[in-house]
Amino acid sequence: MLLELHVKNLALIEEEEISFSKGLNILTGETGAGKSMVIGSCLAALGARADKSLIREGAEYALIEMTLRADSEQQKEVLRQEGLEPEEDGTVLIQRRIYPGRNVCRICGETVTLKQCAAIGQAFIDVYGQKDHFLLLNRENQLKALDEFAGERAVVLLEEMKQCHSECLRLKKELEAVTIDSVSRNRELDILSYEINEIEAAALKEGEDMQLEQVFRRLSSMERIHNTLTKVYACTGDEDGGAAQAVGTASYEMSALNGIDQELEPLAGQLMDIEALLGDFNRGLMNYMEHAIPDEEELMRTGERLDVINHIKDKYGPSLGDVENTLRELKERADGLEHAEETRRSYEEQLAKAERKAKETAAALSAVRKEASAVFSQQMEASLKNLNFVSVVFRTVVESGTDDPQIPLTAAGFDRVNFQVYLNPGEVPHPLEQTASGGELSRIMLAMKTVIAGSDEGHTFIFDEIDSGISGQTAWKVSGEMGRLSRHHQILCITHLPQIAAMSDTHFEIYKTSRDGRTFTQVRRLDDGQSISELARLLGGYQEGEGENAAIMNAREIKHMADEIKTAG
Repeated sequence: MLLELHVKNLALIEEEEISFSKGLNILTGETGAGKSMVIGSCLAALGARADKSLIREGAEYALIEMTLRADSEQQKEVLRQEGLEPEEDGTVLIQRRIYPGRNVCRICGETVTLKQCAAIGQAFIDVYGQKDHFLLLNRENQLKALDEFAGERAVVLLEEMKQCHSECLRLKKELEAVTIDSVSRNRELDILSYEINEIEAAALKEGEDMQLEQVFRRLSSMERIHNTLTKVYACTGDEDGGAAQAVGTASYEMSALNGIDQELEPLAGQLMDIEALLGDFNRGLMNYMEHAIPDEEELMRTGERLDVINHIKDKYGPSLGDVENTLRELKERADGLEHAEETRRSYEEQLAKAERKAKETAAALSAVRKEASAVFSQQMEASLKNLNFVSVVFRTVVESGTDDPQIPLTAAGFDRVNFQVYLNPGEVPHPLEQTASGGELSRIMLAMKTVIAGSDEGHTFIFDEIDSGISGQTAWKVSGEMGRLSRHHQILCITHLPQIAAMSDTHFEIYKTSRDGRTFTQVRRLDDGQSISELARLLGGYQEGEGENAAIMNAREIKHMADEIKTAG
């Protein structure tokens, strides 16, 4: 149930808060006053498209807050599926802020996506706009309507049907992947075998490429190394001008001062350490130079091995780890091709089994639909007669794949549903799209809402000018049917017809005002006297402040008639 709607800075609405009641909530007002803006606010809160153009001029953002109450276990389960919980009293707060470049949506204090808003909104509110009755002409929507009427059994089988269909599609894809002719399979196997042998013949070792690159750099630079080290030894050795010779001479001279001054002893010791280090360095240098002999044969072997490794890396790499992964994938593909026939037969068997299950599920779903269609047709006829279709005949034709193999199996089963109706005596039933006018479709949609809704009291219906194309006695019939629907459901209805407005349990007026050169859309809840005045305005013979006149008396009569219809049930 919708408890409250708070709207701020949305188009012509500066800030309004509306508290709705049980039963029939009627919204009336002059054309262009902003009635549909209220419905649009509800739609926006429930995830409909909304952009910066809706933000009131001069405001930073628009805010819509909708307070609902979860009255059914199904609604609570939908919330739980989205990871949300209502308050202890069952209330659910939906907030949406519309900024110029982004939207922020929250439900129960948690940030959610527009998709989540829509999913949750569908469990609470069913919005029916002025053109939505044309959705009835779509055969897929007719099928959905019948499934909704069929209830839990159809819901369970539909979910099972979706899973079966998905499994069939998966297996067909797998089967296509392994179903190739023997020539192509052998050709691919030859290529795979060559590539596997090429990698395995290389006998690669982890880290071998990096190690060999270091060896290759050293071997190819051996002459440069030898020349450089010769120059280094000339600087550090014990030959003329070498550092070792100079340090040795210095150390000898320093030793001549032993015993003269104790403070010189540490310096003498440091100089001896330097002499020893230089000696160690020069011996290591000479040892390296003795073995640093160019080896053309080893250089060639190293280069050839690197060429093999780099070729494999270029083709299957880029790293040795990647080459290893490629080898594993090649072997898996080759193994799959070698056992392709066996795998294909396995998939064929699995697919046949899955298709049998899908057809069995579709047949069970079809049986539920056919059983429901008879009851649905009966209730639709009764509801349509209540809406002034005196001689109506309504038929729900279910064409099934069990009878017609040409009907494809889909995620919704293999049924086609066709609503047929004739509205005048002497006619034969024709498909809905060939028979009904726009005004008639509006009433048929209302009848369908009434039939499908049943007695589930948790749902709210919003009707935006369902009175399109009707008047007179038919308007009274629509009014009475809406009154009956409102016994079990909360209804919000925008209307221009006094017959429908008179049936209200709560009456709101939407009107425009001007202030400081700006226009504002405002909402007020009408008391009984104000409601009579508004009914008189809808009758076209009253302006506010005129006092008692014929229009007022007519409005009172209409309200009295509506009350009698309510009382009569």
